[in-house]
Amino acid sequence: MIQDLIKAQLAYAIQQLFGIEIKPEAVVIEKTAANFEGDFTYVVFPLLKISKKNPEQTAQVIGDFLLQHFPELETFQVVKGFLNLSIKSDYWLRFLQSVGSNQNYGMAEPNSKEPVLVEYSSPNTNKPLHLGHIRNNLLGFAVAEILKANGHKVFTCNLVNDRGIHICKSMYAWMQFGNGETPESSGLKGDHLVGKYYVIFDKNYKQEIKDLIEKGLLEEDAAKHAPSILAAQDLLVKWEAGDEQTLAVWKMMNGWVYKGFEHTYQKLGVQFDQFYYESNTYLLGKEIVQEGLSKGVFFTKENGSVWIDLNEEGLDQKLVLRADGTSVYITQDLGTAELKFQDFNCNRSIYVVGNEQEYHFKVLQQIALKLGKTYAAGIYHLSYGMVELPHGKMKSREGTVVDADDLIAEMEHTAKETTQALGKMEGESEEALIQLYHTIGMGALKYYLLKVDPRKKMLFNPEESIDFQGNTGPFIQYTHARIKSILRMVGTHDGNFQLSNIVLSKVEKELMVKLYQYPLVIAEAGKDMSPGVLCNYIYELAKIFSLFYHDHTIMKEENADQKGFRIAACKLTAHVIKSGFALLGIQVPEKM
Repeated sequence: MIQDLIKAQLAYAIQQLFGIEIKPEAVVIEKTAANFEGDFTYVVFPLLKISKKNPEQTAQVIGDFLLQHFPELETFQVVKGFLNLSIKSDYWLRFLQSVGSNQNYGMAEPNSKEPVLVEYSSPNTNKPLHLGHIRNNLLGFAVAEILKANGHKVFTCNLVNDRGIHICKSMYAWMQFGNGETPESSGLKGDHLVGKYYVIFDKNYKQEIKDLIEKGLLEEDAAKHAPSILAAQDLLVKWEAGDEQTLAVWKMMNGWVYKGFEHTYQKLGVQFDQFYYESNTYLLGKEIVQEGLSKGVFFTKENGSVWIDLNEEGLDQKLVLRADGTSVYITQDLGTAELKFQDFNCNRSIYVVGNEQEYHFKVLQQIALKLGKTYAAGIYHLSYGMVELPHGKMKSREGTVVDADDLIAEMEHTAKETTQALGKMEGESEEALIQLYHTIGMGALKYYLLKVDPRKKMLFNPEESIDFQGNTGPFIQYTHARIKSILRMVGTHDGNFQLSNIVLSKVEKELMVKLYQYPLVIAEAGKDMSPGVLCNYIYELAKIFSLFYHDHTIMKEENADQKGFRIAACKLTAHVIKSGFALLGIQVPEKM
């Protein structure tokens, strides 16, 4: 990479000029700011004590030395203590020739790095997937693909929260008010039907609390003694005791939900290597609790509940098993962690879970460390911010969520309206148009949610996401479609060119530099586990290509080598956009 060459030359220059040895990897270079000439910048301020010169003089003497000893350097510019370096056009042209036909450009050698397990989605079976789940699924899928592109062997899994008080609430409401309603009889997707009864439970529960308060109970006592919550808690105890009737209702309602989830996953384009179910893993978690008791890691309180004391680790005491013997979330997560390691033998496990669970995963890791689990150090919580709407936070139990299926349908409909308004797809078959609307709608949704740093909360605006201008998925998709249209027009031209007969304009050189950065961006996105790094890179690439297309002719270019170069540049740009978007789970159309 040219960065490595520059660092080596700078280290050599510093040693020769100032008698100080510095390792090339310790040299820091940056991309030159957009309003200055140059491709890369070296900041000389740290050298002033040894150079015994002012910043401008120090930068000038290093630049003069590089110009004599670094053949790839074309020129340099000194701006105070900043040494801006411009690399010769020949280097960028040779780069284009070397990678032009490489379909794996930007990707590391497959399976060349440690295996990684990425757990994402983790839905509850008492409600359908919503906008927050969409961000989780898209983030988990993209991080897994980016890690693969960095050479990791990656496995993905989905821990389904299929047991606990939440599903018992939906079960109780259906048993009380459902009158045998099914997805078939109601015409509702199974996950939507179960979610309906979760909302019904909450409304009924709140009314019971209100009635008890009116009878003289304190609100806290009313919440504990309302008939609905007592009945749901009784169902949970019966479930863990293996009561046949309770298990039959649980299996039936979960079956409805799984069919609904699978439909939504297909629409989102995500998949998993393995599904885990808390109804199975909590049992292993209970065994681990007993292991921890025997090792003195856990302790039992007078009421029979089991705890761990993490005050020395800056946390506090944490319940790991209730007094009645029922498990809590940490119990089943301990079991799941153990089972994942047994299945995949990965010492690095990434949990894609919202930031409200940061404390939970600190506890999980500390318990695993105290139990001496080999995978403990590799537990990593990829914490992401919540998605909010203009009217505030979503609440499933109050029915104020943005349903994933409804949102997907809305995005497809908006894509249809926007595309028809442009009037560029006349004559296409209905089947092709339906696929195009899905591609554009999902591209808009995915890009909008992924371009924001995952650690930040965000406000979702569907209309803004599908704009064909600006930092949006459809703008980048349209750029790809435009390039493919150009390449269809050039026909059989192979894009070959001779270096000696080409003069690169400023924007052509900028395009080459940006394309050159693709492997570095993939590495950065993998290191930070941030798809937004890749999103914003592809957007910048699309912007530069638009300027290139605006300023330069391709079809009418008379210089055969210049034309060949521009065709090759178009091909690589299209490849990088398609390749980068694929890592984000976004398709790109050939026509748009």
